[in-house]
Amino acid sequence: MKSIKMLLAGAALGLTLATPAAFAQDKTTVGVAMPTKSSTRWIADGDNMVKQLQDRGYGTDLQYAEDDIPTQLSQIENMVTKGAKVLVVASIDGTTLSDILKQAHDAGAKVIAYDRLIRETPNVDYYATFDNFQVGVLQATSIADGLGLKDGKGPFNIELFGGSPDDNNAFFFYNGAMSVLQPYIDSGKLVVGSGQTGMDKVGTLRWDPSVAQARMDNILSAFYSDKKVDAVLSPYDGLSIGIISSLKGVGYGSGEMKMPIISGQDAEVPSVKAIIAGEQASTIFKDTRELAKVTVDMVDAMAAGKEVTVNDTKTYENGVKVVPSYLLKPVLVTKDNYKQVLVDSGYYTADQLK
Repeated sequence: MKSIKMLLAGAALGLTLATPAAFAQDKTTVGVAMPTKSSTRWIADGDNMVKQLQDRGYGTDLQYAEDDIPTQLSQIENMVTKGAKVLVVASIDGTTLSDILKQAHDAGAKVIAYDRLIRETPNVDYYATFDNFQVGVLQATSIADGLGLKDGKGPFNIELFGGSPDDNNAFFFYNGAMSVLQPYIDSGKLVVGSGQTGMDKVGTLRWDPSVAQARMDNILSAFYSDKKVDAVLSPYDGLSIGIISSLKGVGYGSGEMKMPIISGQDAEVPSVKAIIAGEQASTIFKDTRELAKVTVDMVDAMAAGKEVTVNDTKTYENGVKVVPSYLLKPVLVTKDNYKQVLVDSGYYTADQLK
């Protein structure tokens, strides 16, 4: 509840923070460090960032590190060496950038943490992201509604999956979800068949679908020989696809074995198709076009020495400081509204989802 109050309080402020002119007002090169191309979501983020920056006259240096921390450190170092005065960083591990960001700071560069909070450093200036606690709330609500928990139905068996423990967002997703699910677990309406709860047990390093699939395999073998899974909390579409593969492997989705209610995030094409096919219940849409716009607005403001607009100055404490943040609203996508949210908005074409 404290987290929710902090989020609401920050959002209500509609704050703007003044920043000194960090670099000349000619259009400089912006370094954009993305974690991996293995997720279509990050490809879309990179494309949207480059398009919007170039539309406003900036040069861009977009790099993907393929989830290798030393590679990302080297890429950021090269961006600084080549003179980038703004760095937009979606970190692989938010705790590993302290030294390189000090170098960036000493060179006069400003840093925007993009979607993933950068931790343990004072040298991150702003954070652009979505309301990550609310992401978890929406995921869990889709499960609760799908099972009819509010109507008193149950008990049902559920399994919990978390994101990568080195990604600060993973804890917000999990805590948001558990704020909805824990009361049902406490009342016995939801039963975690494996007994595995908490990010130390359910986290999935590097958001790896194969790791999620293997864990689901093990859970089904060890705990569900004589009962069925009714729901799976999955924080990300890639994990959802791995989980679905595991479930299909033992007969779910065929005959009388209904597919459990499975959540997701990022509205990736395979998962939207799975939603249309009735294999996945929901996903969370985070419009990368809007996140890119907010981030480029931050770059513009800093370039001109103007106020940077944020709407949260309390929630995202990175171990050294509270990072001023702008939070966008996530959207729950189901079979009922995917066309309106994803196709009608121009994010996907209808043909992409066939």
